[in-house]
Amino acid sequence: MPRQEPGEPYYRVDSPEAKAILDREGAAAVVVDVRRLDEWVTGHAAGAIHIPVDDLLDRIDELPNDKKLLFICAAGVRSGLACEMAASLGFAPENLYNIEDGSPAWIEHNLPTDYGE
Repeated sequence: MPRQEPGEPYYRVDSPEAKAILDREGAAAVVVDVRRLDEWVTGHAAGAIHIPVDDLLDRIDELPNDKKLLFICAAGVRSGLACEMAASLGFAPENLYNIEDGSPAWIEHNLPTDYGE
C-alpha cells in the first residue's frame, strides 16, 4: 500500500508494491534508476530508465510526464531526492513513487532484473 509522509510530494512503496504497480499499469508506468553507472551494471529493474540523480536536472526531458514514475536507487535516499526534484519541476505528485527499499531488495525479491549496460 503506497504511503505518503506529510509534506512529501510522492508516495513510498517497497519493491513488491512497485512490481504490482508496474503489472497493473503496464506501459503507463516506468522505473527510473538514479544510481551511478557502476551500480546500475550490477543489476537493475528490467526495462528501467537509467538517469543518475546528479544528471537528472539536465536530463529531465527524458522522463515521460504522462506515466507513473517509480524512482529507485540503492537505499531510497537518492530516489527520494529524485522524486522531490521531479515534483519541483512540475511532475504530478500522484505519479511519483520512491521504491524505498532499493535495488538490492528488488533483486533479493527475484523481481525482473537486467544486468550490464
